[in-house]
Amino acid sequence: MRIRILWPGRTKTAAVRALEDFYLKRLAGLLPCEIVVTEASRGLDEKETEKILEIEARGLEKRLKDDYIVCLSDKGREMNSEDFGRFIEKRAISGTKSLAFVVGGFLGLAPRILDRADLRMSLSKMTLSHELCRAVLLEQIYRGASLMKGRSYAK
Repeated sequence: MRIRILWPGRTKTAAVRALEDFYLKRLAGLLPCEIVVTEASRGLDEKETEKILEIEARGLEKRLKDDYIVCLSDKGREMNSEDFGRFIEKRAISGTKSLAFVVGGFLGLAPRILDRADLRMSLSKMTLSHELCRAVLLEQIYRGASLMKGRSYAK
């Protein structure tokens, strides 16, 4: 099984990019995982929410394939780390070829992207920046893959 993580625009914060790279390197030995950067809106004011979401949705749609799609959403299902690890393992055992995690930009995801999801998942009840969500998601995927491979992971 291959994991793809899609999000609009590059991560701007250097420290968060460093965390992304750290977990991607660690994941390389456990599970194929790639980050897919899609089109982000540029130069638009936050007041133009619908236009921003539309641009980002089109960029995501171009890259979504016949994946099992998990959209991050504040209204999604919450899982603890063990449940999340079992979720990844179940997808791998079921023959899922590609598991795609979709992270929205600062305004979240367009409703039509959320409607495509096989699962809507929340990382926390707390509000996290979209960039921090990226790093947290990668860490949790690494934790889940480690547990799936029988490796211990510090709590």
